[in-house]
Amino acid sequence: MKTISTYPMNHSSNICIDVTLMIEFDTKPVLNQKGFIRIYDYDTDELVDELDLSIPSGPTAPRKNPEARYTTGYRYKSENITNKNTKAGSLSMEYRSSPNPYQLTIIGGFKEGFHFYPVIIKDDRAMIQLHHNLLEYRHKYYVLIDKEVFDGFDGIDHKDGFCFSTKKERPIGNRFVVDKNHGDFYTVQGAIDNIPDFSDVKYFVDIKNGEYEELVYFRNKSNIVITGESKDGVLIHYANNEVFNPHPEYVKTNEKVGTFPSRRAAFFMDNCHGIVMRDLTVKTDLHGQAEGLLVNGYDNCFENIHIIGSGDALQTNGPAYYRNCIIDGEGDTILGRGPAFFENTTLNSKGAFMWIRNGKENHGNVFVNCMFNGLDDDATIVRLPDNKGISYPDSECVLINCTLNHVPDIGYGPIEGDSKKARLWEYGSKDIHGNEIDVTHRNTVARILRDEDRDIIEKYMDYHYVLGDDFKMSL
Repeated sequence: MKTISTYPMNHSSNICIDVTLMIEFDTKPVLNQKGFIRIYDYDTDELVDELDLSIPSGPTAPRKNPEARYTTGYRYKSENITNKNTKAGSLSMEYRSSPNPYQLTIIGGFKEGFHFYPVIIKDDRAMIQLHHNLLEYRHKYYVLIDKEVFDGFDGIDHKDGFCFSTKKERPIGNRFVVDKNHGDFYTVQGAIDNIPDFSDVKYFVDIKNGEYEELVYFRNKSNIVITGESKDGVLIHYANNEVFNPHPEYVKTNEKVGTFPSRRAAFFMDNCHGIVMRDLTVKTDLHGQAEGLLVNGYDNCFENIHIIGSGDALQTNGPAYYRNCIIDGEGDTILGRGPAFFENTTLNSKGAFMWIRNGKENHGNVFVNCMFNGLDDDATIVRLPDNKGISYPDSECVLINCTLNHVPDIGYGPIEGDSKKARLWEYGSKDIHGNEIDVTHRNTVARILRDEDRDIIEKYMDYHYVLGDDFKMSL
């Protein structure tokens, strides 16, 4: 097997510090579970990073968890936690932990780290993901790769076989370009890592068209506008789910404010506010409990984005606004505590479109002029199951002037537990031909609003009523 080229090219300069390395071969390489990939400082020969390919990337089968409790009080400290100064797998709060026999890298300041794929094979190329945040500006590096890493590979065993120099300095200003060829950063994560926590200054991240195979996680960020060059041209994706990056076995996640954060999404903004995302696609490549997008925070806005997930394709916690979006999922397609306001948004789901978990302190999910496409016979609008003795009696879902396609006549279900206070309200639903839908067979828990309920309808058509008077619209 012959090496055709590398990225960066040998002895190239002006390379982004968040670069993903690449080797192109004359045939599709076979990755072995042995050998090392190492990167060194060219001038000092100091080891900068090491990837041990004998360590598996992450779990591939569900883990049977012991009974755990929801632990609130998780603290989002504003700290500079990276792989350079902290060992991945360190604990960010006190809890019982178990040894982790998998690859780990710290992303976005999350001490426990994420399982990741150090090498991804794409056709005849091997994409090599270093541990995050280890390369520096104005440095030269060389890469050594054991011949055992790939079948029929001669290896790279000298410092002038694969070397490159990084950009001379960190980009200045408040606008950064993400581009594989001529950007300030190679990855979306790299650009956001460069933005200070809770900034009062608005920052802009412009993403050029391309495929970005990366797990994105950031926390404690505010006032950032993330814009893709086009919705269909920018694809940010990663193979992640609850199996590959599970919660700690003795700690439950994300059920309440202040619980330990989840790590199963492809793109996750955590404890953030004032974030705008528009004109791009985010996608998880795995099935199961696997969000394309997971949002924790407030005053966050999304426009013209395509979210592709599996179960729980979108998890949305805290006041958030979605306009002109597409959300594809396989059941419980929208999960979370809310409140969330959806306008002119299309939902495609094989199973129930949502499982709402809001409490009485805030609204749930409200849809105005949205499209619900059922992809299977079980695609009810809402289900409210008993969750191992936990139910959500204050759940709220309101549909106003929405189009429903292949949604069961019962509309809502299964509904378990106490549902007397649930607000499952619907007004003006039509089929894809614009005809009024027969709602006489709806679940008895649902309420069909009429014209005489105009005051209620008008309130729910106002995002401020749903999200709060202090919600800051950034679109």
